[in-house]
Amino acid sequence: MGIPPLFRCPISLDLFKDPVTLCTGQTYDRSSIEKWLSSGNSTCPVTMQKLHDSSIVPNTTLRHLIDRWLQINCSLGYDLDYFQAVDDSFVVLKHNLQSKESTLETKVEALERVLALSEDLPFENCPLIQLDFFQMILELALENAVKSSNFEENLIFIEKALSCGLKLLSFSDLRTLNMLKEDESKFTNFLILFKKGTFTIKKRLCHLIVAISSSLQLKELLSIMGKSKILIQELVHLIENQLDGYEESIKALSALSSLEHNRQVIVKENAVKALIAYIVNAPKCQYASIMAMRTIETLLVVESAKEEILNHPNGVSAIVKMVFRVSSDNEASESAVNSLIIVCQDFMDAREEAICCGVLTKLLLLLQSQCSERTKNKARMLLKLLRSMCTGDQKQAF
Repeated sequence: MGIPPLFRCPISLDLFKDPVTLCTGQTYDRSSIEKWLSSGNSTCPVTMQKLHDSSIVPNTTLRHLIDRWLQINCSLGYDLDYFQAVDDSFVVLKHNLQSKESTLETKVEALERVLALSEDLPFENCPLIQLDFFQMILELALENAVKSSNFEENLIFIEKALSCGLKLLSFSDLRTLNMLKEDESKFTNFLILFKKGTFTIKKRLCHLIVAISSSLQLKELLSIMGKSKILIQELVHLIENQLDGYEESIKALSALSSLEHNRQVIVKENAVKALIAYIVNAPKCQYASIMAMRTIETLLVVESAKEEILNHPNGVSAIVKMVFRVSSDNEASESAVNSLIIVCQDFMDAREEAICCGVLTKLLLLLQSQCSERTKNKARMLLKLLRSMCTGDQKQAF
């Protein structure tokens, strides 16, 4: 652990020796702010507000907290030199990653050190967070996407960089990812990595997409990603062919589908077809198949998605398959039933095919299961819909 940010002077970045506060409420070390003011400056260095009062007031509370912190750590055998050494080691680590003079091997070693530190250190006051390693590492990964020399080695570096980034992600400011929106070249490099990177890189990028979808402050970025045909095509390709990373791709596609205005593009790039193909071949009780079913349900607000279900040789049967399975997740059953309601309301052919695929038996089994009351109500709605459209002979099946 390093020196807490609160205990550092914003000007010198060193531990406060004599903290004083300006009229703006910002605290600085006395020697640093006096030097700033004596140089003719009449603003607050942090806020850049004009100082209507140049007087400085000792911050005795902060001074007391620092003294107490030093006493506690000294009693544990840690002196100020120790904390300074920790800080210096992280500064060197960051320099090794950023320096153009560092070899690729040196940078990979530095990333391995970051990975080890992210496992071992508590993150409160960790210099990895204080020095914003997350943003720096993510930028390095994107920069290396377009380096033609030592391409294979660059991929190893990018894999490790993204692994480090994901380790730090939960403790970092997600708004940092807006760099992909604000700098077009960075988003272009993101797409290049998705197209030409290893399966490991693609999986790491899928995790970033899911993280982006979890933040309201990144909604605009998620919208940009959802409109990228290149990105959707790559995700669909991984899912359709069940290549390494297809489960992460389903989660990423689901995240992109959370925005309604993304769904038209996603459906247009054959996402529904890929998800159906996955469900048909997926083993029982796999979480990815549940996520795939939920995503299909989400995409059915698009009219062409309904037609794709109907026109696909396994479209309706794949959804019927998800209505009831032994040890099946209740969420998958509800999504499947709701999807059938949406499709069957508009298409007689869908109703007939669902009945031929055994949906009636599955619905009756579902009603006798331990699923939620909401799911059972949906099942009853679907039974009623199917019965109202059946012939006299078919009604005997109910």
